[in-house]
Amino acid sequence: MKKIITLLLLTFFIVSCGNKKESLNKEKVSTKKEQVAANLKSIEVNIEGMTCEIGCARTIQSKLSKVDGVTYAKVNFDAKKGIFTYDSNKLSKNDIVQKINGIAGGDLYKATKTTDIESIIKK
Repeated sequence: MKKIITLLLLTFFIVSCGNKKESLNKEKVSTKKEQVAANLKSIEVNIEGMTCEIGCARTIQSKLSKVDGVTYAKVNFDAKKGIFTYDSNKLSKNDIVQKINGIAGGDLYKATKTTDIESIIKK
């Protein structure tokens, strides 16, 4: 009698655990991901503190291109400017400025002026 009860309890636990897995899988399948279209904007940023093209300009360009939401990053050492395209659903102009100012502990580079690319084209 003990063996039968033990067997029934064991079967009950196995079956109930299997049902939980199935219900969890169904929840995962029925969950819909909402995707928001990217709202891309481009800005030009004046950058002070760069002393060389390879060490400074490339470092800023590399760091910003790895930021989630930045789709394009190009830094021109001679012009002391960078052009950045970003998804405004994920970042703002101020976020990009803070990222530039925060590179190397915040001691080397300073973003001084930002201009929307649209306003540059309209001039």
